[in-house]
Amino acid sequence: MNRDIFENLFVLEMTNNHQGNLERGLEIVRQHSRVVRFNGVRAAIKLQFRDVDSFVHKDFRERADIRYIKRVLDTRMSKEDYSALVENIKKTGCIPMATPFDEKSVDWCVEFNLPIIKIASADSNDWLLLERIAATRKPCIVSFGGTPLKDMDDVVTFFERRSIPLAINHCVAAYPHEDSESELDQIDFLANRYPGHTIGYSCHEYHDWTTSITIAYAKGARTFERHIDIQSDGFKVAAYSSLPEQLDNWFRAFHKAIEFCGTARSSRKIPLQKETAYLDTYIRGVFAKNDLTAGQLLSENDIYLAIPLQKGQLSTRELMLGKYGHRMTQNCPKDAAITIDMIDSPYCNSPHMKELIYQRGL
Repeated sequence: MNRDIFENLFVLEMTNNHQGNLERGLEIVRQHSRVVRFNGVRAAIKLQFRDVDSFVHKDFRERADIRYIKRVLDTRMSKEDYSALVENIKKTGCIPMATPFDEKSVDWCVEFNLPIIKIASADSNDWLLLERIAATRKPCIVSFGGTPLKDMDDVVTFFERRSIPLAINHCVAAYPHEDSESELDQIDFLANRYPGHTIGYSCHEYHDWTTSITIAYAKGARTFERHIDIQSDGFKVAAYSSLPEQLDNWFRAFHKAIEFCGTARSSRKIPLQKETAYLDTYIRGVFAKNDLTAGQLLSENDIYLAIPLQKGQLSTRELMLGKYGHRMTQNCPKDAAITIDMIDSPYCNSPHMKELIYQRGL
């Protein structure tokens, strides 16, 4: 399965469907997509699709005292408004995404040709909805905030058996949550339990826009999600939402994390030239303890080790003693450096190794 679509992907969720206001939503897209382009990252802007008439039972639609029902009703949008936002997101160069909360909304994801579908934590064990989502064959990202472990295993197996690419987000489904509640070690847990899947972090902390993404990236998270919003019309922005300047800090922290982590995660890094030069200054060179003659087999009694290492000098790294050790091919006076040309050694027969030995030291 091709999971490259998830690699270093930022998912920017428009908080509470931008209050159901199309113009406000378009402005959120405009401001945040500029920050995305400025930072040169790959980002999706995510909507929340709900067919409110089927999602909320008709007998409860007037219950303003039930906060989450009121919020869903207050932020309802028409299919035409959703379509306008999707097209606008595409024009900015961002990827349009959505979280569908009901079956009809999944159909909208298909109709709008969204390349990725997000599964909310609350729906990670809604099997009728998951079946409908899987039927689209689209890559999915699922957040596991508060999901029981058995359900997590079942969801991953469900998508694996259908060969549908699935990214798995560690998520604390509290809006907002404290830094001490981030539980970023869960990234390690998910990576170990579900090898071969992209692991991500959906964050809702509200004090700091740099620390968690730096840690998450270093732990191996490769997709990241935050809510986004703007200051407008006197509306109070949710604490867990990011304003454009905070999003900029988030992206900058991501780039800094990449800088610190480097590029060699699965293999040994190539040493820096200055690193090698520094370490070479502390390598002990081999010196003659007594006058040495050609044909003599070196023993521990014939040499001593000291710094500074000199160009062409045999070092403790190459030194071999004993029956199959080095034999002198030239004379060497007491206290002189024993060079690679004075001994019978495999290093003498390797032009590359010989060149390296003559490049190092004083």
